[in-house]
Amino acid sequence: MIRSVLVANRGEIARRVFRTCRELGISTVAVHSDADAGAPHVREADTAVRLPGDAPADTYLRGDLLVRAARAAGADAVHPGYGFLSENAGFAAAVAEAGLAWIGPPPAAIEAMASKTRAKELMAEAGVPLLAPVDPQRATAADLPLLVKAAAGGGGRGMRVVAELDALKGELKAAGAEAEAAFGDGEVFVEPYVVGGRHVEVQILADGHGTVWTLGTRDCSLQRRHQKVIEEAPAPGLSEELRTTLHGAAERAARAIGYRGAGTVEFLVDRTGRAYFLEMNTRLQVEHPVTEAVYRLDLVALQLSIAEGRPLDTAPPQPHGHAVEARLYAEDPAAGWQPQTGTLHRLTLPDGVRLDSGVTDGDTIGVHYDPMLAKVIAWAPSRDEALRKLAGALARAAIHGPVTNRDLLVRSLRHPEFTDPGALDTGFYDRHLAELTTNDPDGAPVFALAAALADAHGRSRFGGFRNVPSGPQTKTYAGAGTEHTIRYRLGRDGLRAEDFPGVRLLALGPDEVVLEIDGLRRQFAVARYGDRVHVDAPPSPGGATTPTSHTFTALPRFPDPTVRTEPGSLLAPMPGTVVRIAEDLTEGDQVKAGQPLLWLEAMKMEHKITAPSAGTLTTLPVHPGQQVEVGTLLAVVTD
Repeated sequence: MIRSVLVANRGEIARRVFRTCRELGISTVAVHSDADAGAPHVREADTAVRLPGDAPADTYLRGDLLVRAARAAGADAVHPGYGFLSENAGFAAAVAEAGLAWIGPPPAAIEAMASKTRAKELMAEAGVPLLAPVDPQRATAADLPLLVKAAAGGGGRGMRVVAELDALKGELKAAGAEAEAAFGDGEVFVEPYVVGGRHVEVQILADGHGTVWTLGTRDCSLQRRHQKVIEEAPAPGLSEELRTTLHGAAERAARAIGYRGAGTVEFLVDRTGRAYFLEMNTRLQVEHPVTEAVYRLDLVALQLSIAEGRPLDTAPPQPHGHAVEARLYAEDPAAGWQPQTGTLHRLTLPDGVRLDSGVTDGDTIGVHYDPMLAKVIAWAPSRDEALRKLAGALARAAIHGPVTNRDLLVRSLRHPEFTDPGALDTGFYDRHLAELTTNDPDGAPVFALAAALADAHGRSRFGGFRNVPSGPQTKTYAGAGTEHTIRYRLGRDGLRAEDFPGVRLLALGPDEVVLEIDGLRRQFAVARYGDRVHVDAPPSPGGATTPTSHTFTALPRFPDPTVRTEPGSLLAPMPGTVVRIAEDLTEGDQVKAGQPLLWLEAMKMEHKITAPSAGTLTTLPVHPGQQVEVGTLLAVVTD
């Protein structure tokens, strides 16, 4: 019997495992870096052990420290979560050697799947369908497009799509460098890139008594930078023949390596309906909640039961309905998916959906870890109902803090190409990102008006219609890509606002404004955090592309005219680390517009910094390994 579990992880997955442990009466042990000292997973655990340092390499990736922490805290089992050391056979073996139960597959099974190249060899022997590898030295134009892929790790790191043969050599080098930095293994391989393919996976569960469950399919085709954004179960639009093929291949893969525990076998399905093995994840997946919702299971509880040696039932339960999960990231999709940092003041969603989050109100979103704030999961009897339910919940969410991908998620879930299961493929964002990140320019001003009115009430001595300033008022906000100057008069005779003819004020408070606009009553919730103002409203009849919230920065009446930036300056768009500078690049070099100059790493992603125009690189004050903050000068290109 397992009595105490240490989760060798952080954030959302640590909280998820702790939740099940509490329900089963199992004590919980958290580990934390210095950056995570006040994190929710630390506060919720029965016991917590500090891992000195901030960077993952010094903390969550130190297997020796994790084993020592488990023994010090009296834990008798270790759950690895996902990411970090969850698929590290050496760590799994060290846990077992320390006399602790490992809540995961045997080290030999992890090792068998650790390298994608070796895994493909094993799967070929087991009769699992594969894409034929391409020798990069013999690749021709007829082989294009190609995918360069890291042999180790996951999460989209070390992957490059090659559309031109001349670019192959450089992309091999770049992918290898990224893989080496991320996983300590720079091995990469090349295979055909399937245009218009779908990412479909099978959840498996295997005990130590010879039973293997295949728990249906999941579709994870909506991805950015080869990382999943929206997942659902079951994968829609598959023929029964294809489902049978996928389930059979997944079971053969599990049996071929003597698998035990929860795992996922991932496939690429081309336009003809043919499936190819991609990889096997020897851990719990981020998207496991959609399978839990459809099969009405607790996969973490089953992991614990298997680790205790209990058998599974001979057959899994039957699936019911449809579930969809959206990953809410602190990132700006319109700005190259740049991660965002800062204080998360508020994160609330309406009832009826599942929220798995690693953060709570007031937490700081930093630069050391993945920018995912939460997973939002909706279940319904049908796919259409589940999509509508999830989109509606996200649209009504109050998210105050860094920029997020919330609007992108809502629009994706409502996009006609996504709602048609026959049109799903991994190129969705390549085709539609621009339209999905373009806001209605006419929608923001009324939100700014609500912000100004609430601010006026807050500054009035007594509040209420009769006590707010009655003289002409002006308030300027920056938001939605422009400045909004609101001019209004508010007094006994009601509201008179320039550029808002016919808008009537129905109710006013410091955090709520109710307006009548073209005969429709609209309610706005207003929240202030310093000079930042968040305004939320219920969905309007304006359509799926109309945002339900806007964030503004209140601008001073008299801006400082001395604030200037040297022309051609490239400033850090986010906190991060300079991981490398373009080969042989030095000050004084001539550069072309769009030429890569250096790469920043933040929140597990690399971001390319390019020359804004052709000219001379006059300043390059940074070096590899240097930590930079937002606004740090990275380079200057003189036109």
